[in-house]
Amino acid sequence: MLSVYFQGVAMGVALILPLGPQNAFVMNQGVRRQYHLMTAALCTLSDILLICGGIFGGSALLSQSVLLLNLVTWAGVAFLLWYGWGALRTAFSGDVQLAAAGAMKQSRWRIIVTMIAVTWLNPHVYIDTFVLLGSLGGQLPEEARRWFAFGSISTSIVWFFGLAILAAWLAPVLNTPRAQRIINLLVGGVMWVIALKLAMQALHFY
Repeated sequence: MLSVYFQGVAMGVALILPLGPQNAFVMNQGVRRQYHLMTAALCTLSDILLICGGIFGGSALLSQSVLLLNLVTWAGVAFLLWYGWGALRTAFSGDVQLAAAGAMKQSRWRIIVTMIAVTWLNPHVYIDTFVLLGSLGGQLPEEARRWFAFGSISTSIVWFFGLAILAAWLAPVLNTPRAQRIINLLVGGVMWVIALKLAMQALHFY
């Protein structure tokens, strides 16, 4: 079963490493040191629910409901465009000075709502967990399936908490006007690129 566990770890690493909305948001909260451990915990909890849902039967639901996938896709496109615009606007305005100084504090609930949107309105999350992990893990016997899920979950726990802690540790270097401008440009660019890819994929279905 140990080999199945490491298969789950390897799949988790392959899916979680690319820079996406979740990673960008966790990194940003770590740099600001604003509820970054809470953000990492909520991202991890979301991943646990999605991974278990995909491996233990959710892939069938998603594959049978094209309408549901399209609704999530366009909601994700709208949110990513809005979030990316906010990051780019901050990068090109004087607000970046305030962000670097730590004056732009966000409330706990706003961070929670944004994290939920970044995670659950991103169709790539469902494709990764429900389709890819679900198709691989769903073929395994029940006992092996649990070990595969545990391997993927372990990756999420280590990655999100490691990213949040590392970003907070590097905050004195990254929380400067120049670094904040670069980070916001990167975050905004990533959000818009992902939104464009999602829109093109959705239009391809019609």
